[in-house]
Amino acid sequence: MESPLVPDLAHLRGAYAVTSKATQETPLLESAALAKATGAARVFVKPESLQWAGSFKVRGAYWRLTRLSPDEAKRGVVAYSSGNFAQGLAAAGEALGIPVTIVMPIDAPAAKRDATAGYGARVVLTDHGQRPREEVAAEKARQIAEEEGVVLLHPFDDPEIVAGQAGAGLEALRQLEAKGAQADILFCSVGGGGLIGGVALAFHYLSPSTDIIAVEPAGFDGMGNSLAHGEIETMPMAPNSICDGLMARRPGVAPFAAVRKAGVHGLPVTDQSVRKAMKIAFERMKLVLEPSGAASLAALLDGSVDVAGKTILVIATGGNVSLADFMKHISNA
Repeated sequence: MESPLVPDLAHLRGAYAVTSKATQETPLLESAALAKATGAARVFVKPESLQWAGSFKVRGAYWRLTRLSPDEAKRGVVAYSSGNFAQGLAAAGEALGIPVTIVMPIDAPAAKRDATAGYGARVVLTDHGQRPREEVAAEKARQIAEEEGVVLLHPFDDPEIVAGQAGAGLEALRQLEAKGAQADILFCSVGGGGLIGGVALAFHYLSPSTDIIAVEPAGFDGMGNSLAHGEIETMPMAPNSICDGLMARRPGVAPFAAVRKAGVHGLPVTDQSVRKAMKIAFERMKLVLEPSGAASLAALLDGSVDVAGKTILVIATGGNVSLADFMKHISNA
């Protein structure tokens, strides 16, 4: 019997039929330079950095908001996020006329805070001190939901978020087919796991031979660690990573159920390899990626996975980074 946490293929396709009318179809770019550099037969990059609000997050956010009842939509929603889900949910709320409140850690990038407010969302900042920032932000979001009677949304631990994010995978599969290609290996970055949960299910159902790799910052590889041990585990506190959007210490229950079904395995990357990937993406493909968005490309480039003669798909997940931070990262690559 299918777990209620794991959407089936019809569910994924139904979500994409709705979200595809409100999101951009991001391109699938082939890079001969990356293929030559890695020894792969072909390398494709899907830059979700070019999506509305600068990342894949609007896909799941838009679909989740369409699942609200009329009364819930009128009252509005609250969620916590360090940036990309915040922007995606704010943009979706603006498009659907649904009030959105976002709780963000005080150290979230200023560019992401400003962009979130620019989509009309109310932004509430939390000071987490020595505590895990997602823990403090989540507490504040729950408090707001209770006091104001709005719907509390989780940024990734929700089967409907997983189903909505799967649109990136369904889109990539169709684009690969149009180019006469089938991915042998898929690299996708992971925070809490909403994106890889959806993308992995899409490939599990339609391209089961594809090897799917969950890429996380070293020290925040909760998904990979949990997959290795067969159950969800929380990572100990670690120094911050430049991949601010991937610093979840444990995966969500719904994404974990999805990736286990799809046979995903994890791979950590260092901040330095991410910086190099950002620079290469800019120089070779003219893509501006934030650190979290470049982690998947870093996993391909650092040589940890044998890709010789293989067809590779990299989901580049976001591009929400200020010019000053981008220049700092690539100058230190």
